[in-house]
Amino acid sequence: MSGASPTGGLFLTFEGIDGSGKSTQARLLANALRDRGFDVVLTREPGGSPGAEQIRSLVLEGDPDRWSAETEILLFTAARRDHLERTIRPALAAGKIVVCDRFADSTRMYQGLSRGDLRTLVDRLHALMIGCEPDLTFLIDMDPETGLARALSRRTSEERFEGFGAAMQARMRDGFLGLAAEFPDRFRTVAGDRPAEAVSAEVLRLLAPRLEALPRGVPHG
Repeated sequence: MSGASPTGGLFLTFEGIDGSGKSTQARLLANALRDRGFDVVLTREPGGSPGAEQIRSLVLEGDPDRWSAETEILLFTAARRDHLERTIRPALAAGKIVVCDRFADSTRMYQGLSRGDLRTLVDRLHALMIGCEPDLTFLIDMDPETGLARALSRRTSEERFEGFGAAMQARMRDGFLGLAAEFPDRFRTVAGDRPAEAVSAEVLRLLAPRLEALPRGVPHG
């Protein structure tokens, strides 16, 4: 299934390496769409539902070698399934726009490629348990060294993947760019090494054609 919104909603995701600014862009887009009168659900992965948030702490905290890549794939897939059932599908069925910070593309990269060639396993589990892709994915592209420095400067407890270092960041960047080339109809690549407002303006410009047919509610503000 290529899209997750057959009933009138729109499923948008943001991807990129750690520190690329994708979380900021997801928030800015959600706010901009609400200001334009759209009903928006802003969510994230791993997380986005009570059960998935519990799994989040298991996979994002602790030693980098806490889990094998295979175990992580199962944990992320379990979290995604709960998120899909409890948050994403109900919102799309109600005709809302879902803006999600990361989705299956991150698992394809971080677990599928970071510590072995497990992409086929990720895709098989995804087809079996998730069965959908976003309508549009914004890849916020960022220099790996800059992204890692940004990510580490946040100094949160969720730095397990940052702990793999700059080499993994570089590999993940190449992988995400490869995904964008693999799925050109779904991906839009946006340079992230600019002021957040400039990046946000480009995201809105790229999204504009997909918004024309969507219903709007009462504008906020």
